[in-house]
Formats: sequence, C-alpha cells, structure tokens
Amino acid sequence: MTVTAAEVRSTDRWARRSPWSMLTTPAVLLAVTGALLLYLRGADLDEIERRSINADVITQRFVEHVELVVVSTALVLAIAIPLGVALTRPRARWLAAPFLALANLGQAIPSIGILVLLAVTVGIGFDKAVIALVLVSALPVLRNTMVGLQGVDRSLIDAGRGIGLSRGAVLFRVELPLAVPVILASVRVAVILNVGSATLAAFTNAGGLGDLINTGIALNRNTVLLTGSILTAVLALAADWLVGVADHYLRPRGI
Repeated sequence: MTVTAAEVRSTDRWARRSPWSMLTTPAVLLAVTGALLLYLRGADLDEIERRSINADVITQRFVEHVELVVVSTALVLAIAIPLGVALTRPRARWLAAPFLALANLGQAIPSIGILVLLAVTVGIGFDKAVIALVLVSALPVLRNTMVGLQGVDRSLIDAGRGIGLSRGAVLFRVELPLAVPVILASVRVAVILNVGSATLAAFTNAGGLGDLINTGIALNRNTVLLTGSILTAVLALAADWLVGVADHYLRPRGI
C-alpha cells in the first residue's frame, strides 16, 4: 500500500495547525468516551452484559489492545524504516524490487488469514498476533521510506557532499529530514491498520477490544458490540492524532 499524495497533503495541513486547534480532537474523543461510560452506567444491563462490559473488563481489554498496537507499531518502525533506508543506498538498490515484491505478497494476504496461518503453524497468543500485525502494516512504511528518500532533490545531496559532509551526515541531516512528511504519512496509515487489525487478535487468544466485539456478535448483545466498536474507533482516532502531533514537531521548519 502506497500512501497517496492526498494523504501527504492532509498531513501537511495537519502540521500547519495551531497548538490550540490540536486540542480539538482529544477533547472530542474524551467527550465521546465519557458519554459512552455514562450511558453504560445508567443502562439497564442484563447479567451477561454486566459481566462483559464492567469497568475491570473494559480496562483490561483496552490495555491489551493498546499493547498490541504499541508493540507492533514499534517493531514496524524499527524494521521498515532502516530497511527502507538501506534499500535506497547505491549498493543495495538492486534488492529493492525483490523486497517490495515480497512485501506486496504479504500485504495481499488478509489480516485474518495471517493470524489463522500463524495460529495453525506456530500457535496462538500475544506474540503471534504481534507478528501478524507487523506483516500487515510494514509495507506502507517500507515503501514510503524509500519513496521519500528517492524524492529528495539530488542537488541538495550533492550540495551536502560538496561542503564536506559524509554520506552518513547527508542521510541524517538532509535526506531523512526532508523525507519525514512522506514517512510519517505512512506511519499514520500503519498505526490505523494496526488498531483495526488488532480486533482480529481476539481469535488467537491475544485479547484486545475484539473480545468485546466478538462477544457482542456471538451473544447478540448490541450494547457490548457497540462498546467494543466505539472504543476501537476512539483508539484509532487518538493514534492518528498522536502521529499528527509527532509530524508537527519532527518535520523541519519551513516544509
């Protein structure tokens, strides 16, 4: 999955927002979460619903979901960005096409397919779900790291070399800063993919908000289903907001 120019422009507009306007999203998300909790407190729940969406269960499932997203996203960044940088270096460019073909193959497999395949071959649990999430979301970051670095004006690189900077210094002081908007646009996509795909981790005993959604569907309890779905949406929007904040402060001034 390649991040489109429209998504990069959306990130650019986000980065130009004032500090006060950045507080709008968390305020709305807090209001939605508070309204949900107030509704659950006053709703006439049956015994199954009370067992499924009490405070302890909701907190546990939410924390499990956050852990899945944070760990998988951290691994994606640790793997995809250095690999994307390496594949843009002159000596390794011939490896770029095979790596992208392999990544595209992994991206073509549905998330649930990867989870089931890992469950059948190596078992179930948190770590298997994390592997599946990494396989699902690594391609956008890998591809856009390469696209961002390849899009840096060659004259700027030559100018850096001309004033005596080493290749490493040019990479970290010229190329990567200029590629930040494109890379972070793909990180935004990867994070949202992980939040959504992590709901499927419930099928492999990894927990998360997917447990609430599955319980609501299996037991025909719409309140449980809506609770899991709303909290998943809130988490996805919160993650998107955090990436936008990172973009605002990490991109070089004037870009």
